[in-house]
Amino acid sequence: MASIQSFANNPYQENTYILYDETGECVIIDPGMETGREQNAVVNFIREKGLKPVLLLNTHCHIDHVLGNKFIFDQYGLKPKFHEGELPLLEAVIAYAPSMGFRYDPSPVPDEFLPEEGSIHFGNSELKLIFAPGHSPAHLCFYDVKDNLLVGGDVLFRGSIGRTDLPGGNFSQLIDNIEQKLFALPDDCTVYPGHGQPTTIGYEKQTNPFLT
Repeated sequence: MASIQSFANNPYQENTYILYDETGECVIIDPGMETGREQNAVVNFIREKGLKPVLLLNTHCHIDHVLGNKFIFDQYGLKPKFHEGELPLLEAVIAYAPSMGFRYDPSPVPDEFLPEEGSIHFGNSELKLIFAPGHSPAHLCFYDVKDNLLVGGDVLFRGSIGRTDLPGGNFSQLIDNIEQKLFALPDDCTVYPGHGQPTTIGYEKQTNPFLT
């Protein structure tokens, strides 16, 4: 059975997640750590739990989700994995980070990219890939079928959806992917978004003003 821990990082209060199971292996998803304090919180949690980081995943490559990629690589030797369609976004971060007031250590580039469909494994756990662009060109969500939880990045929020006014955004595409792919998951599936509090698929079906 998998457990999940979140850390709200950087001025955008981006949710960094550590997903781990009974084997002690863990996955770090969207490391947004900017400060030493934020970095220490993640490292200390991993150390105190006796976890072994084996994967670094990015749902997408906007700056607030990749600020800590280089730190995780330096700390644990993990290069990120994401869909190849996000690579231009990652490459663009170097140019615009200073104008946003961020000191950005450039992220390593993946040795291999993730496909639109399939699954990835760690420990005794499996994460199904759900390709859901619209907020960004090649956004992926990670669904743990056994534990019925979704690490959804910036696709679906509690009472809201991801913004679509950034480069590569597409409102109708985002809505279609939420309704056709995410809303196909069980109503009691817990959604862990890139910002804000967790929600469930059923709650958003009934109450989300963008989707009802």
